[in-house]
Amino acid sequence: MIKEFHLSTPGKTAFIDITAQVEKVVKASSVKAGILTVFVPHTTAGVTINENADPSVRSDIIDGLDRIVPENVSYAHMEGNSPAHIKASLIGNSETILVKDGALFLGTWQGIYFCEFDGPRKRKVFLKVTKD
Repeated sequence: MIKEFHLSTPGKTAFIDITAQVEKVVKASSVKAGILTVFVPHTTAGVTINENADPSVRSDIIDGLDRIVPENVSYAHMEGNSPAHIKASLIGNSETILVKDGALFLGTWQGIYFCEFDGPRKRKVFLKVTKD
């Protein structure tokens, strides 16, 4: 069974904590042990797992990606959003997370983030919980 939820991103670039929304789907699945796949079906957005205790980590990641993939470079893609495509490829469009005792098996400081690179937009996130 595949579940989905929608979100609206607030700006051109954003890291949105979706951990609570994902946890709700895992709990509703009644799966006690298994694997969760989080998939983002967009070419200018991604999903990542990283620290959720200090918000400066998110801004540091965004700043780092901006240095790696600058906006003010000539790109061949006609739409003008090549940096967003490159950043999405670097971050990736899926994450796999273990489910243990009916909950996400994340580290103490880990959270799941939807990563927007070409917003603001309406986006989708797909989730599949697979039982062991």
